[in-house]
Order: sequence, then C-alpha cells, then structure tokens
Amino acid sequence: MSNYEKYVESFKIAFDIQDVSNIRELEYRGIAEWDSVGHMGLISEIEEAFNIEMETDDIIEFGSFIKGIELLAKYNVIIEQE
Repeated sequence: MSNYEKYVESFKIAFDIQDVSNIRELEYRGIAEWDSVGHMGLISEIEEAFNIEMETDDIIEFGSFIKGIELLAKYNVIIEQE
C-alpha cells in the first residue's frame, strides 16, 4: 500500500466515509464528522499508519487534506498524490 493509499485510508476510517472522489477538498469542519473529536481520531489513525508522533502545533495546523500532506513531509512521510 502506498503512502497516499494509507493517508486516504486514515480519512476513510476516521470519518467513516466511502466516497473519496472529493477527498482532496476535505477541510476541518467541512463535514460533520471532522469536528474536534473527529480531528483527534484522524490524527491517531495517521500516527498509527505512519508510525509517527505529531507535534501539538502540527496537529492544530492540520486543517485540510492538502495541508496534512505538507505537514507529514516534516516527519519524512512523503505522500505523492495519485
């Protein structure tokens, strides 16, 4: 499984979504599931998928699907968009 697939899967699990056709447009509070509790669930899924521990500032800054890709690069997780 590619890093991109792992990343998408984290969103699918955290927010219980199946249709990922618009996943690149997802933003914090853009869907009902991505509230503060859902956000922490997403971070947990991502940390587990990539075996990392994100810093608090990065967790707060993680406000969209695209921003997450940028932030994960700090942890040497390169996600090439497919």
